[in-house]
Amino acid sequence: MSTKPVAEEATTETRLSIMGMSCAGCVSTVEGALASVPGTISVSVNFADHSAMVKGNADPDLLKQAVIAAGYDAAVVEGLENPEEQEALERQRYRSLMKKAAVAGVFGAFLMAAEHLNWLPDMGSETGRWVWPEIALITLGILAYSGLHFYQGAAKALGLGQANMDTLIALGTGAAWLFSCIVIDFYGILPSLAKHAYFEAAVVILAFINLGTGLETMARGRTSGAIRKLIGLQPRTARVVRDGKEQDIPIEDVGLGETLRVRPGEKIAVDGVLFEGHSTVDESMLTGEPLPIEKTINSEVVAGSINLTGTFLFSATRIGKDTALAQIIKSVRQAQSSKPEIARLVDKISAVFVPIVVLIAIVTFALWYYFGPVPSLGYAFVTAMTVLVIACPCALGLATPISVMVAVGRAAQSGILIRQGDALQKAGQLTCVVLDKTGTITEGKPVVTTVRHTAKFDGNTVLALAASIEAGSEHPLAASILAAAKEQQLKLEKVQKFAAIAGHGVEAIINGKSVYFGNRTLMGLKGLNAKKYDGQLSELSALGQTPMLLAVDNTIAGIIAVSDPIKKDSLHAVQQLQKLGVRVLMVTGDNEITAQAIAKQAGITEIKAQVLPQDKASIIKELQQQGQIVGMVGDGINDAPALAQADVGMAIGTGTDVAIESADVVILQGSLLKVPEAIALSKATVKNIKQNLFGAFFYNTISIPVAAGALFPFFGILLNPMIAGAAMAMSSLTVVTNASRLRWMKLKG
Repeated sequence: MSTKPVAEEATTETRLSIMGMSCAGCVSTVEGALASVPGTISVSVNFADHSAMVKGNADPDLLKQAVIAAGYDAAVVEGLENPEEQEALERQRYRSLMKKAAVAGVFGAFLMAAEHLNWLPDMGSETGRWVWPEIALITLGILAYSGLHFYQGAAKALGLGQANMDTLIALGTGAAWLFSCIVIDFYGILPSLAKHAYFEAAVVILAFINLGTGLETMARGRTSGAIRKLIGLQPRTARVVRDGKEQDIPIEDVGLGETLRVRPGEKIAVDGVLFEGHSTVDESMLTGEPLPIEKTINSEVVAGSINLTGTFLFSATRIGKDTALAQIIKSVRQAQSSKPEIARLVDKISAVFVPIVVLIAIVTFALWYYFGPVPSLGYAFVTAMTVLVIACPCALGLATPISVMVAVGRAAQSGILIRQGDALQKAGQLTCVVLDKTGTITEGKPVVTTVRHTAKFDGNTVLALAASIEAGSEHPLAASILAAAKEQQLKLEKVQKFAAIAGHGVEAIINGKSVYFGNRTLMGLKGLNAKKYDGQLSELSALGQTPMLLAVDNTIAGIIAVSDPIKKDSLHAVQQLQKLGVRVLMVTGDNEITAQAIAKQAGITEIKAQVLPQDKASIIKELQQQGQIVGMVGDGINDAPALAQADVGMAIGTGTDVAIESADVVILQGSLLKVPEAIALSKATVKNIKQNLFGAFFYNTISIPVAAGALFPFFGILLNPMIAGAAMAMSSLTVVTNASRLRWMKLKG
C-alpha cells in the first residue's frame, strides 16, 4: 500500500447529481459520506442545485456508493450536460409535485368544507362508526401518494441516526393521522373537547409543502439559466473536411488538427485557428462583449461563438473538455458549488437545527400536556405538530447557495468568471486594488503614436525606412512599426548589411545609404549630433512614449515614437473604483517616467515603478500588513505570485487564453471596467445573502415560539398546523425569489 500523500497525486474533480436531499441538514450528511471515501481531498455539496463537487483521486463509483449508503441517490455527471434533458427532468419533477399537491389539496379542502358545513356524521353515531374509518383509510392513501418521499427520507435518516426536514414533516403529518385514528377508536372515553380528528390538517400540510417545493423547483431552475445557456452554446455536430469531402459528424468525434468549415449563422464547434476565409464572430455569450469580432487568417476562434457573415476553414486546436467554453462552464460550476465563509457557518447551524426542533416539539408537548388547559392532550398535540411543521430549515439551507448560484451565473453572462465562493464574498470588502500596467491598464500592444520628420524628408519616407530596417529585427517594438507602415500601404526597401547594436538600435544599408534607427546614444556612437532634438525626445518620453531617431547617412531624418496606449475604458474604471472608496495603486516594471505618464492618463495617483514580477507579491503582503484588503489585477501569468498573495486575485485574459489556475476571478475580456462591476456584484450578493439569512432566521425565531403557543396566554391565539405548512413552504420560495433579483442586476459602470 502506497504511503504517498493524496495531495501529491494527480487530482481530478468529480461532479455528482444528488437526489433525495430535502434540507440543509442533508448537506452535512452527504459531505461526510463523500469525505470518507479514500482519495477525497475536499467536498462541497450545493443544496441549491442538488449537486456535489469532489476534488481528489477517489473512484467515482465509490463516491456514488457512499452517497447511496448514506440514504440518498447519486449519479456521476460526465462532460457537458444536455440542457434539454435537464429541463425535461425538472419539468417532470415539477408536474409530479403539482399532482401530489393537487390530490392532497382537493381532498383536504373537501374535508374542511364537509366539517364546516356539518356534512360528516358524529364519530359516535352508527353512520360515523363506518364513515370515519373510511376517511382514515382514504387519508392514509393520500399520505402515501403525496408524502411517500418524505416518509422514505425520514426512515433513511432514522436508520443513520440522523434527522432532517423529512423527519419533521413525517412526524407532524404522521402524528396527525395517528392521533386522529386514536380519536376514532377511543371516541367514547375521550373528553368532549379532545374529540377532533386532524386528517384534513395532515393532507393540507402535504399539499402546501409539495406546492411550495414545486414552485421552488421551478424558480430554482430559472436561477441556473446562465449555466444552461453556456452548456447550450455547445453544438452537437461539426462539419469537418476529410479527404476533400465535407461531412457532419458528432462533436465527440472531432480530432485535434482536424479541418472544420463554418458557414454563416453556425456555431463554432471547437477551439481553433482560422487558415482560410474571413468573417465576423459573435463571442458575447463567452466574453460579455456585445460587438462582433473580426476574424482573419491566424485568428483564434472559440467553441460556442456564432459565425455571423462569411464562411471559413479552421484547424482544431482544443477539443472536448479542453475548449475555452468547457473550461468556463467548469469554472462556473466550481464557483456555484463552492461556499463562502458565511455559508460554512450556516451549514454548521443547519446540521444541528432539526434535532433541536424535535427537542423543542417534545418540550412543547410536555408543557401543554401537564400545564395546558383542557383538553390538554389536544392542545399538546396541535402545538407540537405545528412546531415540527413550521420549523423546517429549508429557507436557511437555501439562503446562501441560491444567491451564489445566481450571482456567479450573472457574472459569467458579463464575462466575469468567479472561481471561488470566498472571492465572491471578499471582492466587496476590498479596500485597495493593485493594477499591473501592461495589458491591464494599457492595451499590451505597442503602436506607433508619433512620426515627425525634418525638412529634407517627409513622414511616409521616415516610416518606410524605419519599417524596412526593422523588418529584419526581433525587437519587441519592430512589429508596431511594420504594422504602421502596412496600414499606410508603404513599400518597404531592400536592406543590406543589417546589424543590431544591443541596447541602442539597428543599422543597415538601404539604396546605398547608411541608415541608423535607435536611441540618442546610437546617434552619438555614429558621430551624429542630435542635441537639438533633446527637447522633443523628453517631451515624448514624458507622454509615456518611447521615441527613436532615424538617421540617413549623416543627417537626422525624423523621430518615430511608439507607446502602449491605455485602454479606452481604463480611466473610467479607475474612477469607478475610486467612487467605491477603493484605493488604486499601479505597479509596473517600466521606468518611472513612462509609469508616471500612464498613471496620469488613467487617473492614478499612487505608483510603484521598476518593480520585478517576483517583488509584486511582497508589495501586496506589505499592504495587507497595513490592514488593507487587497485585490490584484494582472495578466495571470507573470503576475501569478501576486495574484496568489492577494485577498482576491483577478486575471485579465481573453476567451481563448484564460489563466484560470492563477486567480480567484478571471475577466474574459480586457476591460478593466469588469473590476468595479465584480466588486459591485459582490456587495449586492452579500447583501442578498444577508437578507435571505435574516428572513430565514427571523422566520424560525418568530414562528417556532408562536407555533409552540407563546401568544395563547395573552391573546388566546394558536397557530393552525395547516397555516404552518403553508408558511414553511412559502418561506423557501421567498428566499429563491429574492435571490433571483440578482439575475436582473445592472453591472455596467
